[in-house]
Amino acid sequence: MSELMNEHDRVVLRADLPAEGLKCGDVGTIVHVYRDRKAYEVEFITLEGETVAVLTLETDQVRPIKPGEITHARDRAA
Repeated sequence: MSELMNEHDRVVLRADLPAEGLKCGDVGTIVHVYRDRKAYEVEFITLEGETVAVLTLETDQVRPIKPGEITHARDRAA
């Protein structure tokens, strides 16, 4: 059973997306929830506010932030 996620929620990527330069654990923000809640439009940005990617992701590709988690910074080129 997937957890309910809403527009503006921060979410965590569950797997690497090499074509987009994203890695498991990267944090994005839901910018659109599709009506059937089987997919979300998620924006990933740098800490400076530059958009890296806006992707349509299925529910099994992201998860909500868990209590006690912290954001970890990494270089996009790494």
